Amino acid sequence: MTLAQNVQEKTATSTAKRLAGKVALVTGGSRGIGAGIALRLAEEGATVAISYASNKAAADEVVQKIAQLGAGVVAFQANASSPEAGQKLVESVVGSVGKIDILVNNAGVFEGAPLDQITVDHFNRVFDVNVKGVIATTIAALPQMKDGGRIINISSVAADASLPGFSVYSASKAALDALTRVWAQDLGARRITVNGVAPGATATDMYNQGLNEEGKQQLISKTALGRVGETDDIAAVVAFLASEDGRWVTGQTIRSDGGMSM
Repeated sequence: MTLAQNVQEKTATSTAKRLAGKVALVTGGSRGIGAGIALRLAEEGATVAISYASNKAAADEVVQKIAQLGAGVVAFQANASSPEAGQKLVESVVGSVGKIDILVNNAGVFEGAPLDQITVDHFNRVFDVNVKGVIATTIAALPQMKDGGRIINISSVAADASLPGFSVYSASKAALDALTRVWAQDLGARRITVNGVAPGATATDMYNQGLNEEGKQQLISKTALGRVGETDDIAAVVAFLASEDGRWVTGQTIRSDGGMSM
């Protein structure tokens, strides 16, 4: 039985899980928040495709974890900044599993520079992945997505915050929030919902390596719920938006930050 046939069988025979029979593509799904989202969607019954930039070992680890859940899973290498790579990624996913019901635009770069050190190259690196890559992948996926699909963009609380040294990154996420709002209007007639999830400080490799203990405690002290976020916290919101339970939510960017940005 092919993976695509397995997806069809799950659609016909299983109703126990919210995403049974669905296929989700999670870009940047090999690490951090993306890996957490991929695992959660698999737990909810979806067949999951992930993309990764270069770390095949990390992608293989996520694939193994999802396979252990009994869910279908495939992984593809893709350059998130390249429109051509985005098109090829979508074609590879559809060729392997037959369709895309849920697109999670998670791949992104987090790079800062103070104003007097910003260069065109810095701008291009950030916007090519965080904005252009999202647009290209979404355009490629839309013809493969049936009416009633889900598009979920992973934003950041930085879109609304004033983070010194991260003006270009913050602008890229603000652009993503604007795309989310407008795409929801564009795709409403097809009952495709478009939403964003904006994490705050979240315990990933980047967070653990980039902050000392004092910095971590300062962030926790600013968070209403008194702790840093976990990837599961973000993934739970994505799973809700991806499911039928989220059918009446569109054009929204939900802050999933434990109250850090109130």
